[in-house]
Amino acid sequence: MASAAAASPSLSLNPTSHFQHQTSLVTWLKPPPSSALFRRKTLPFFERHSLPISASSSSSSSSTSLSVHEKPISNSVHFHGNLIESFENQDSSYAGTIKGARLIEELENPVERNGLSGRRRLFMQDPPWISALFLKGLSKMVDQTLKIERKDIDKRKFDSLRRRQVKEETEAWERMVDEYRDLEKEMCEKNLAPNLPYVKHMFLGWFQPLKDVIEREQKLQKNKSKKVRAAYAPHIELLPADKMAVIVMHKMMGLVMSGHEDGCIQVVQAAVSIGIAIEQEVRIHNFLKRTRKNNAGDSQEELKEKQLLRKRVNSLIRRKRIIDALKVVKSEGTKPWGRATQAKLGSRLLELLIEAAYVQPPLTQSGDSIPEFRPAFRHRFKTVTKYPGSKLVRRYGVIECDSLLLAGLDKSAKHMLIPYVPMLVPPKRWKGYDKGGYLFLPSYIMRTHGSKKQQDALKDISHKTAHRVFEALDTLGNTKWRVNRNILDVVERLWADGGNIAGLVNREDVPIPEKPSSEDPEELQSWKWSARKANKINRERHSLRCDVELKLSVARKMKDEEGFYYPHNLDFRGRAYPMHPHLNHLSSDLCRGTLEFAEGRPLGKSGLHWLKIHLANLYAGGVEKLSHDARLAFVENHLDDIMDSAENPIHGKRWWLKAEDPFQCLAACVILTQALKSPSPYSVISHLPIHQDGSCNGLQHYAALGRDSFEAAAVNLVAGEKPADVYSEISRRVHEIMKKDSSKDPESNPTAALAKILITQVDRKLVKQTVMTSVYGVTYVGAREQIKRRLEEKGVITDERMLFAAACYSAKVTLAALGEIFEAARAIMSWLGDCAKIIASDNHPVRWITPLGLPVVQPYCRSERHLIRTSLQVLALQREGNTVKPICLFLCFH
Repeated sequence: MASAAAASPSLSLNPTSHFQHQTSLVTWLKPPPSSALFRRKTLPFFERHSLPISASSSSSSSSTSLSVHEKPISNSVHFHGNLIESFENQDSSYAGTIKGARLIEELENPVERNGLSGRRRLFMQDPPWISALFLKGLSKMVDQTLKIERKDIDKRKFDSLRRRQVKEETEAWERMVDEYRDLEKEMCEKNLAPNLPYVKHMFLGWFQPLKDVIEREQKLQKNKSKKVRAAYAPHIELLPADKMAVIVMHKMMGLVMSGHEDGCIQVVQAAVSIGIAIEQEVRIHNFLKRTRKNNAGDSQEELKEKQLLRKRVNSLIRRKRIIDALKVVKSEGTKPWGRATQAKLGSRLLELLIEAAYVQPPLTQSGDSIPEFRPAFRHRFKTVTKYPGSKLVRRYGVIECDSLLLAGLDKSAKHMLIPYVPMLVPPKRWKGYDKGGYLFLPSYIMRTHGSKKQQDALKDISHKTAHRVFEALDTLGNTKWRVNRNILDVVERLWADGGNIAGLVNREDVPIPEKPSSEDPEELQSWKWSARKANKINRERHSLRCDVELKLSVARKMKDEEGFYYPHNLDFRGRAYPMHPHLNHLSSDLCRGTLEFAEGRPLGKSGLHWLKIHLANLYAGGVEKLSHDARLAFVENHLDDIMDSAENPIHGKRWWLKAEDPFQCLAACVILTQALKSPSPYSVISHLPIHQDGSCNGLQHYAALGRDSFEAAAVNLVAGEKPADVYSEISRRVHEIMKKDSSKDPESNPTAALAKILITQVDRKLVKQTVMTSVYGVTYVGAREQIKRRLEEKGVITDERMLFAAACYSAKVTLAALGEIFEAARAIMSWLGDCAKIIASDNHPVRWITPLGLPVVQPYCRSERHLIRTSLQVLALQREGNTVKPICLFLCFH
């Protein structure tokens, strides 16, 4: 996408693109080495704050630059004296303390450390944890010591935003704990319970009982001997009980709201999610705790820990294990817990939540009934079949939510704590596997999904090798966004009126049909199918309502901000995605329409031209397949509708609602109307992103690899007056095959009956997802499930068995049609697949390095089940095995 002022996409790898921020230089005036005054002012500051650092050699220079602008620049600044030679800017990352750094220095320079020739050279890398006190002190010191030139930024404003960001990442759970305490107090004093929102009232009722049972568990485990203590005992004591209670409640309800249609969450998923959240908070909690201790001086306990660390390091040095000694110093206190530990702790906390959380059904109108309380959650086992009629079953444990609990959730997202929200300041620049992104929250450059081989490959790459990958992510992360308030207001009004318009889900459930009084088997069977379908629709609506509420919750939170940023990371193919999952520019039409660039640009002649084409593309309905001139003519012919949509979107003619992407279309109508009504249309400032989409990018790569002119034309690699549509071409071929099959004898050809039913259902949408994913190695089973979902949406086939059979047949025909039209692409895929089989036969994963320097390791190993016994049930954790699957997905050409 690009600014409306641009004629081409601006999400390029060029770091000088239009939305990259200007930077400013800081000039260091080097004082003489004998400056005692400088040493007295500088060294106590660092010793007092015990700055964490990690070791690396770095050369020095007398002049440097330090960015205090919104886009940080990596440079070194020198301080004279024996303690520190250089440090990086305030986005730097630390792994120990200054005192711990002496150990590193002794390891790296054991001979020269006593003389001037052995001058210490310590280099601070990007920190996973940043002290707010340190940021304040560093900012003050930089202002006093350095001559700073700033452009387009107010220092006080930036510092204020940065402090808010640090608090957002480090104090969120603490604020929730304080809020519940205050609510409890006010409820007792002022009887505020009837006025509390549904979820707040529910959480408040759970908070104290859950806190009490966690405290009880902490005391119980603490008093046990080491031989009989539970495996999770050392970890359940690491946070206060009230904070743990808040984390468990919010993480559990967050899982319920994130797409689980039937209100059931797998135990292993819930346990691990809670365990991960606890571990992350423990790290932040311990870091802030250490910072406070360091400010007050080292305690006796801390001194003992350092003595033990020194003994351990000295022992390794005597055995000449220098690299191991360095690792000990750098990683002390940062060893990850692992999935087994996270699952065991999470399972026990889940068990305590089940014990403490209750819901109360509404009382009868008479008021003489005894209040009923029932558990909000219950643990049970669920059995599912692989497909209708299959004997293959799977049984797993789930946490099931009470129906009363689910009933009010889709209106309560604004009261949930949403992690990884957009940042108020630019993200840390990427410099390695886990160095970049959010200031405090764990951030990784790639979503490896537990693939250790991929993680190791990423950890081994140097900044020099993958600097273009890092720069691309930094460019995306430094793009400043804001909420389009006009569109958000329209969304809020439509949502308040019940939704069911402009792609918004209906806020009301469909009625469940009543059971017939007749005992007729056919009538009962029909009722069962109808009731099952209605329940399924209601579960889906509930899930979609929760999703909309989560998106709107973030939009409401950010709408008054001048701008915000999305840290990005990659999937294993090298595709970049925002780390925030709900409201982002790669999400639904609702999200894209609600977001715009914070920094506007004058439209210009080219921008106005592309704005009109963009509007036609968003309206779609076949318009996007016309030539550019025809699309421009379409917009000119609908100017009255466009202006009416912009000026009266709710009560006007509502032309924008006919668009395929209505909210984005409305946003384009608004800016186009402003431009056309302005005396100087080209000077109107636009914040609107202009989207440029490829035509089935995967097939484009294969067509280029095969040098196939026919396939290239089908996916628009060859210039043409109007765009080709590969999905329509495939659907036409599928229709031809089904038409031929439908004329066959049903008795000798079972597919004939299915073909007759499906021949009217075949369209572009039915085959699109399967065609798109075919180049990424979609299997027959995957294609079947994709097509089954499309057939369900059409609602023509209601019988489950018939639906399954129709999906099987359609998948076979679609893949066959794809192979006929893209014969060269299929041949290349087969050849690459054969290569993958040969590589896998030697038990090696398929791996390569992209032209930009990104290492790719295909994460296809046969998983191994690792059974762990928890207090709730035996959990089966999947972990990467040693045997490689011969699967090959080569779509990573970045």
